[in-house]
Parts: sequence; C-alpha cells; structure tokens
Amino acid sequence: MNKYWVMARSQSIYEKIKKIATSGQSENEKERTYRSLLAEATQMTPTIVTLRNTYQHVWGYYKKKATMAEKEFYLEELAQLSLKKDRLGPFLAHLAVKYQVQYLLRSRLITDYLTIVDSSTNYFN
Repeated sequence: MNKYWVMARSQSIYEKIKKIATSGQSENEKERTYRSLLAEATQMTPTIVTLRNTYQHVWGYYKKKATMAEKEFYLEELAQLSLKKDRLGPFLAHLAVKYQVQYLLRSRLITDYLTIVDSSTNYFN
C-alpha cells in the first residue's frame, strides 16, 4: 500500500490518486493513471513539510497506545525533523511492529523503514 509513501513525497499526487477512484475512467485507465502517478512520485524526494504531515497521520495510529516516553520522543523528533537525520520514520516503523498495526505493517512507507530499523535501537537515550 502506497498511501503514506506517496503522501511523504507529494500531497498533490496523493490527492490525484484519491480522485482516481471516483473518476469516470475505466478500470484499465484508472490503473494506468495510478501507475503513472506512482512513477512520478518515485522521482520526488520528501520534504520536511510532506514528511511532517505524513508522520502526523501515521502517529494517529499510536497516540492512544503510546507510552509517555514514546509521546515525548515523537513530539521532540517532530519538532526537530531533519531530512539528513530522520529518526522519526524508523521510530514510527518500530511502533508499528511493537503495537502490531497491521495496516501500517503493509504500508510501503513503514516497510521501507523496517528494512533499516535495528530492533535493538533504544530511542530513549
């Protein structure tokens, strides 16, 4: 599932993809349009703005389950989010595993981070 992966790259492309479902296009046209928009998103790099927005959406899955330490870490990392040293994406992937959020575990954004997450990482040093 590409929802959050696309959102992290371009809000505009994300909105276009959402509109495909309600368009009058044939299923084949919808699929071609979708694949074209995904290819376009692949060429884009996330920005601080798009990442922050995406991470806030993903955080919604944890906000009622997270410990106080996890909430504090999330807020601190969100406030100082950096493209060069993004600790928040891997942390959110860690939480998807910890809390077994199945929808997110199938999400491309999270699975991409899971390939680089070290399960022994202590986020609270």
